[in-house]
This record gives sequence, structure tokens and C-alpha cells, in this order.
Amino acid sequence: MKPSERIILALDVPGFDEAIDSVWKFRDHVEIFKVGSELFTSVGPRIIEEIHSIGKRVFLDLKFHDIPNTVSRSALVAARLGVFMFNVHTLGGFEMMKQAAQAISKFSLGKNVDRPRIIGVTILTSMDQAAMQDELGIGLRLGPQVKQLAGLAQRAGLDGVVASPEDAEVIRSRFGKGFLIVSPGIRPSWAAAGDQKRYLTPREALRRGADYIVIGRAITSQPDPIRALKRIEEEIAGV
Repeated sequence: MKPSERIILALDVPGFDEAIDSVWKFRDHVEIFKVGSELFTSVGPRIIEEIHSIGKRVFLDLKFHDIPNTVSRSALVAARLGVFMFNVHTLGGFEMMKQAAQAISKFSLGKNVDRPRIIGVTILTSMDQAAMQDELGIGLRLGPQVKQLAGLAQRAGLDGVVASPEDAEVIRSRFGKGFLIVSPGIRPSWAAAGDQKRYLTPREALRRGADYIVIGRAITSQPDPIRALKRIEEEIAGV
């Protein structure tokens, strides 16, 4: 893939106009835009329709996590919207992920349309070992826990996972090249870390096995966002 195809730009803004302004601003450098919970809750499906009208793809980042029937029905809504990719939370369990994957496969075959990629969120990049153990009461170490959740996602029929770039190498070695890894928590060496506790540079994330990297504020908060994006593209071009 070209560098522009590996970068997913996060539209972490609350309004329709702001989001679409960003899509137009970066349209020559980015193919996939992330629509998260703030933006989708604010403006609804029309943001996806507008991004598609500009000729770009959407990663719908709503982290579906509910009973299996509810998640599979939500997954069908995402598929009808024509998104390129969406996610569910692996902590929802095997049956939840399996039913969502089966519903999407049946829908796509029946409608003869491209099947959206379904990826599972493992452990959020804002959480570290202490938070996972002390707050959530999860006894496994971070690495083994991520590996276990990734394996659960693969067995359930998902296409890959959302995982910290720190976990990408072990996931890639365990599950092979066909299993997608989408990594948030990306910070160039010249950008602030923000609220991320587990992060790497774009180049290091791809070197460790990530297929896609999700970047938002590290680009949009810069004085010259286009230049910042080009610097990242140059950084990952040789990986």
C-alpha cells in the first residue's frame, strides 16, 4: 500500500462542517477517514454519506459492545451505510463477534456488495498495565491479554483488531499477514503524547506490523497540518 492508503485520519471534531472541511483539506493525501462516537453522535449518518460523495472511505469507530443480537443489527446498519471498516469490542465476547461477522457476510453476499472489514478493539491505548489490573481487575499481563483477545476475534471471524502499536509485533507473529492490525496511539517524535499511554512513531508502528495507523491531533493540531502529514508520509514511505 502507498503511505496515503495506510494513514487513517481521525475526524475528532464535534461538527459536520468542521469534519467536511478536514476531508476536503486532506483529500489529496488521505484515503480513509475515521468517524468516531463524538462526530457520529452529533451529526449522524449524513457525515458518512458526505465523505463517500467526496470519493473517500470511512472507518466507523463506534466500538459496538452489547448483547449479540443488538451488535449484529448495528453491524448491519454500518454495512448498509457502505463503510469500509467498523469495529466491535472484543470484551463483548466470542458469540457477539461471531454473530456480527456472520450477519455481515450474509448481507454482503445477498446484496452482492463489498463486505466491510470488521475489526475488534483489544485494550484501549489510554490504558496501561496498572489500570487494567487495578481498575478492571484483569489478572493477565497486558501482552498475553491482547493476544488472547486477538485470538478470540480471529476465531469469531473478524478481519483483524485495533491494537496498540506496542502489541502489533506479537499479534503479527502469532496471526500472520492476513490478519489486519489497525493501530491508534501514533505520535511522531515531534508531536505531544496527549492522553495516550502506549504509543509509537508511525514508522515504528508499521515496522512492527501495523497495516493502518490512525492519526488525528498529531496532524491537525500542527501549525501546518498538510506539512505535518507529508512528513509522516515521508517517514513511512520506506517501511
